[in-house]
Amino acid sequence: MEDMNFYEGKNVLVTGGAGMIGRYVVDDLINRGANVRVADLCDESRVHPDADFIKGDLRFYDNCRDACSGMDYVFSLIGLKCSPKTVQERPSTIMTNFLRFNTNMMEAAHKEGVERYLYTSTVGVYSPAEVFKEEDVWKGFPSKNDWYGGWAKRIGELQLETYAKEFEWDKTAIVRPANVYGAYDNFDEGSAMVVPSLIRMALSGESPLEVWGDGSPIRDFIHAKDVARGMLMAVEDAPGPFLPMNLGSGCGYSIKNLVDCVVGNLDEKPEVKWLTDKPSGDKKRVFDISRARDLIGWGPEISLMEGIRDTMNWYKENRDIVDKRYDVFKENE
Repeated sequence: MEDMNFYEGKNVLVTGGAGMIGRYVVDDLINRGANVRVADLCDESRVHPDADFIKGDLRFYDNCRDACSGMDYVFSLIGLKCSPKTVQERPSTIMTNFLRFNTNMMEAAHKEGVERYLYTSTVGVYSPAEVFKEEDVWKGFPSKNDWYGGWAKRIGELQLETYAKEFEWDKTAIVRPANVYGAYDNFDEGSAMVVPSLIRMALSGESPLEVWGDGSPIRDFIHAKDVARGMLMAVEDAPGPFLPMNLGSGCGYSIKNLVDCVVGNLDEKPEVKWLTDKPSGDKKRVFDISRARDLIGWGPEISLMEGIRDTMNWYKENRDIVDKRYDVFKENE
């Protein structure tokens, strides 16, 4: 149950706080009276003006320690969001950076006496299935499509368990978001996932609008604002590391549904060309969200049509900062 005074006056660190989910988390925390610190590598223009901003590389322990100093709670949201193509081409970049973020931030938070901690896992930890249930993760291996990132995120979940077992540091939470979209997403042409990629192409006036596959695969799309609300509720109730929670819509939308939502928000409707010779991915991937409903009383509130419309409006109004996110995949270019 939400306590609107729970965060008031608390010192809260949000890593990746200028990213898609992070920005909504920061907005909510500030609205609830928290003193918020953002640690990120992005341009300052993407950071909430009322947050304390530390521009630091959290792959290094000393930077994690400095960011955690004096904090009551930590929301660990830093990560990598990229397309399936990038996953296949840059596996070392993905796995190595995930492991460094996870290990150093968690260790620093524990050593600095942080009271509550949220670890953001991923849909990539799951074995292939049509419906993902939290307790099924360790019954199989991550999908080959998420192999390296999935294993790295699983290791982070295990790491949080070790602190609970050895040090009784258990006022923690693990959340596994589904396919998240919203403002401040990664809209990069080379690495964007399906929702931001479609939005970028559609608002750039591409016609025909070329989409991989035949539109039939079913996915679980969830707006970042809903995920952020779930994260605040998870930290407040802190069910511990042994009860990870899915944060998704709990229902499936086909890729065709998604394309219809995007095209439906355009004044001029482009032709949609389905590239049926391209891979479509798994037939169905949907989250079971009953644990989050039962443990913290959370459920999604934003429909796909509403969320897509809001994201498209944000993109049109904020093109000047779309590319000012830090992109590890362009680090050595």
